[in-house]
Amino acid sequence: MTKIQDYAIIGNCRSAALVSKEGSMDWLCWPRFDSDPVFSALLDETRGRWSIRPMESFESSRRYVGQTNTLETTFDSDCGTVILTDLMPVASEGEKRSRLFADHEVLRKIECIRGEMDLELFFMPGSFRKRPKLRFKSKGLGIRASHSQGILILRGSTDLPVEEHFVRTRITIRRGEIFYFSLIYSEDAPAVLSPINGFCEENIQVANRWWEDFAQRISFEGLYKDMVIRSALVLKLMSFSPSGAIVASVTTSLPEKLGGDLNWDYRYCWLRDASLTTHALVNLKMHDEAKAFVNWLLHTTHLTLPKLNVLYDVYGRKPQREKEIPELKGFAQSSPVRFGNLAVEQQQLDIYGEVIHGAAVVLKNESSLDQETQKMLKGLGHYICRHWTDDDSGMWEVRGRKEHHTHSLLLCWAGLKGLLDLHRWGLVEKLNLEEVADVQNRIANAIEQLAWNEACQSYISTLRGQDIDANLLLLPWYGFVPFDSPKMRLTYERIRQELSCAELLYRNRELKEGAFLLCSLWAVEYLARGGGTPAEARHMFEDVLSYSNDLGLFSEEVDPSTGDLLGNFPLTFTHMGIVNAALAIHEREEQDYFVQTMFSRMHS
Repeated sequence: MTKIQDYAIIGNCRSAALVSKEGSMDWLCWPRFDSDPVFSALLDETRGRWSIRPMESFESSRRYVGQTNTLETTFDSDCGTVILTDLMPVASEGEKRSRLFADHEVLRKIECIRGEMDLELFFMPGSFRKRPKLRFKSKGLGIRASHSQGILILRGSTDLPVEEHFVRTRITIRRGEIFYFSLIYSEDAPAVLSPINGFCEENIQVANRWWEDFAQRISFEGLYKDMVIRSALVLKLMSFSPSGAIVASVTTSLPEKLGGDLNWDYRYCWLRDASLTTHALVNLKMHDEAKAFVNWLLHTTHLTLPKLNVLYDVYGRKPQREKEIPELKGFAQSSPVRFGNLAVEQQQLDIYGEVIHGAAVVLKNESSLDQETQKMLKGLGHYICRHWTDDDSGMWEVRGRKEHHTHSLLLCWAGLKGLLDLHRWGLVEKLNLEEVADVQNRIANAIEQLAWNEACQSYISTLRGQDIDANLLLLPWYGFVPFDSPKMRLTYERIRQELSCAELLYRNRELKEGAFLLCSLWAVEYLARGGGTPAEARHMFEDVLSYSNDLGLFSEEVDPSTGDLLGNFPLTFTHMGIVNAALAIHEREEQDYFVQTMFSRMHS
């Protein structure tokens, strides 16, 4: 059975596809991350896919080409060796203006570098809604099928015999031969169809240069540079370039527990990701991406003020209503499959603080803010001042129950802190300082008095409660308490005692699922920033890194008993956590080196 970690991702900052180790493209949504799938075999093996694989027994290995999102899968058999290259072409705006360029295209290239090999190409598009009929137009115009509001066009540098709903053909390729295949989605007429043999290789090289140029802008020289750059490439790939939004994942309903019903649609942008996203982008000097994300954030939230939605689609609209898709069996028979996410209807107070805090991280170096942005940020602060005592669904979006969550109060406090900082920097004028400072102090007192459990010797997840949650590790991250404070040290020990599985952490004991990778990365940051030693942080970090797949990709969770990845894949939250944890370790080691050097000089 194909596992979640067996997949790789390709994309072009508009949509993305997942390709298995065996060369099967089992997931692709077009034209956006949250559109209906063209291929959905990921969620039901009987559904649409596009596979290119050897017909004989083979072994496969794969890699990304340098610092790009271009995937190479190598098939080895007794008879030969073939390299399958998969990508979505991407280029600068200048390149697009100077050449024929399709906005939505998948390129697949097969090259034989040893002997010869027989390959089977199987192409069958179709979502859960329907399986479209294929129509052959001509060798130059390709095979066509309807999808969504547009058409799919499949072309290749070899003949592709057509059945009613699929293409299946045998390709014999010999050393030195290369074949190209292109799949284009177009809503506009006429569609852009560049010559299949003349432009494919050039488009591959242009895309590789684009990704390499992006990677060269990443500012990080620490111990874990390769993993940080790979995570940054994932973050870039998951960004929707027309708006600046960053989706939580490109998949829906990959299970958090095999055979269970914890299957959610993550193809949207959560406001909660704002703080972690902006920290990661700013610290990597990805200023264009950080500014684009905050511009999207401010524009989107402005449209729904004074209330914010928990999540939005890539254009800042409210996503479709959640619905279950009984036509799809689910990954590894894990049902139901869901499109849309009911969390959009929840009240989650932390998001108001996330927006202000994320904006403050990016905008702190601006010379001024326009009056509309100032008004919006002050409005969010006013909402916090009026509603911080409300109960809510919390960051884990538990359905059917509301409580006073410590994390929600923490972010209300952090949001008001960010607003006060923006005022201090001269970016937000005419702020009701007395009210904001008073409410911030009242929130701090509530956390200290009601979220500290003397019997547990720990902060707890809900006011007056007694349960432990890994998100308590964020208390020092937002500056509420020092990382090395006695209460945080006790809280960390309680979290490790109750939520540990080897070096990984569960979110809490209530949710019956795998170990949550981001929680372990929070623990790494906690240790690196003062709660422990650099050696402890590195040990835990390297243990987390050991759960990546062979390409350095992570999902949401891990099954500790098997090491298999669980949940939607790849996950932005996890890769943001990788970046922030690596940066924390690097900064701590630089700081310790500086202190040791100065101490040595003083005593020499």
